[in-house]
Amino acid sequence: MTVEFELDGQELMALNGGPVFKFTEAMSLVVSCGTQDEVDHFWEKLSAGGREVQCGWLKDQFGVSWQIVPTVLPEMLQDKDPEKSKRVMAAMLTMKKIDVQTLTNAYEGRSRPAS
Repeated sequence: MTVEFELDGQELMALNGGPVFKFTEAMSLVVSCGTQDEVDHFWEKLSAGGREVQCGWLKDQFGVSWQIVPTVLPEMLQDKDPEKSKRVMAAMLTMKKIDVQTLTNAYEGRSRPAS
């Protein structure tokens, strides 16, 4: 009924509540990524056999919800300039896997990739 494991030095325990309790988006795990390569890596691995959702969310092959989030996203969304935040949010809402360059372009008010 239980399993104990360690993630990045943190001891965790999971409990099997039985078939009555299904995984939902009410519980998700967040992976903070410093680079697009990290986003791509975790997205590829965790979505394999699962389902890509919206705005950096996916469900893995077991139905567990994950958020694969570049660390720049919350920084951009919390910018003091509401127009920058608004552009970033609008760009993110069009994505499944988050693309850092597209977010950066939106943040900086560019519609085209930086040269």
